[in-house]
Amino acid sequence: MRTTTRRSHRLLALAAVAALTTGVLAGCAGDSDDGDSSGSGNNAGGGKTTLTIGTFGVFGYKQAGLYDEYMKSHPDITIKENVTTRTDVYWPKVLTRLQAGSGTDDIQAIEVGNITEAVQTQGAKFVDLGKDVDKSQWLDWKNAQATTPDGKLIGLGTDIGPMAICYRKDLFEKAGLETDRTKLAAQWKGDWNKYVDLGKQYMKKAPSGTKFVDSASSVYNAVLNGESERYYDKSGEVVWDKSSGVKNAWDVAMSVATSNMSAKLKQFDKPWDQGYANASFATVACPAWMIGYIQEKSGEAGKGKWDVAAAPTAGNWGGSFIGVPTASKHQKEAVELAKWLTAPEQQAKVFAKQASFPSTPSAYSALKPAAATTEFFSNAPITQIFSDSAKTIPAQVFGVKDQPINTALTDIGILQVEQKGKSPEQGWDAATNEIKDVLGQ
Repeated sequence: MRTTTRRSHRLLALAAVAALTTGVLAGCAGDSDDGDSSGSGNNAGGGKTTLTIGTFGVFGYKQAGLYDEYMKSHPDITIKENVTTRTDVYWPKVLTRLQAGSGTDDIQAIEVGNITEAVQTQGAKFVDLGKDVDKSQWLDWKNAQATTPDGKLIGLGTDIGPMAICYRKDLFEKAGLETDRTKLAAQWKGDWNKYVDLGKQYMKKAPSGTKFVDSASSVYNAVLNGESERYYDKSGEVVWDKSSGVKNAWDVAMSVATSNMSAKLKQFDKPWDQGYANASFATVACPAWMIGYIQEKSGEAGKGKWDVAAAPTAGNWGGSFIGVPTASKHQKEAVELAKWLTAPEQQAKVFAKQASFPSTPSAYSALKPAAATTEFFSNAPITQIFSDSAKTIPAQVFGVKDQPINTALTDIGILQVEQKGKSPEQGWDAATNEIKDVLGQ
């Protein structure tokens, strides 16, 4: 959900979305990079079994009341959630603990950008969940992403990340731009460069202190996640530097980074959160899991000012899984909780709270956002917009080092240009050097 993060929810973010908990020391809230640890403090202790769940970003389980609901029906269980904002902080810590065989949470979230690495290098460190569930509940491609070559299912799908554009219609109106979501989507349909062109128009009459978009990295992730070719080809070879998808996403991002339309914020950092609260940017590439994030960070002041329109092209940014490490001391209880949290009924409840889009198709016909979410986003037909995107998402190949390659391009390459005034060529070179280190070249 992030991710994404979520996650990169949930890169989404990366691929970004990416994509985002510390708290990977079981039961240790102090390991969190932002100090956010949540669960049922009133029910802790008393000889109960405490299950810890490590997540990133905003998964929505707490917000939708799922932990409390489960604990009410399982009075012998206490649930504690450990949350990290960013996937690129969360996942390396999880890897360290998986490799050590200790210190993991009972349930660990895995962002889509990390799932291939988990499958190919950490499969033995996770419980095979395929023996305990009806796999037909999830999208086939979602299951396939979390299945090892020998058929072991190491993660149950949570959300997927169909794309849209979330925008501040009040800022658009002040800048003299179209505010109707359908007409707006028609203006940029099929081409992210048209979205950038609209940004140039916005900046001509931009309300004081505002920019068109949060960051060039956000745009990069949005474009890339609508491309069929990313960092790896179907044979598993690294092709990031030859990828047509990467080139297109980079070129569009450079159009943003070298202009005046970006707020130059790093996604999921505190200044980015403050940007929502302060209405400092007018648009953000918006996978479904970001709906809840925007609502939470913008607060009451943003109610009715945000709207949602179809993105220039369909894409999937983020989406996650939850798995049970073999190091869990409560494997049986953790598996039961993971199954329950990812069942269609619970995925529909999370969607109702924050529009995280389910990976369980049987939930789709009954999806309905919460009234508060609908009102917050100007009564936009959120279900329809994300459903339409989900139907045309291109098939994509992910590799073992997807997430660190993406981070190098966004957090090093693009930021060199956007925040430090380097040329696009210098930014590309900086990212290339980092990626070579990541790949051991």
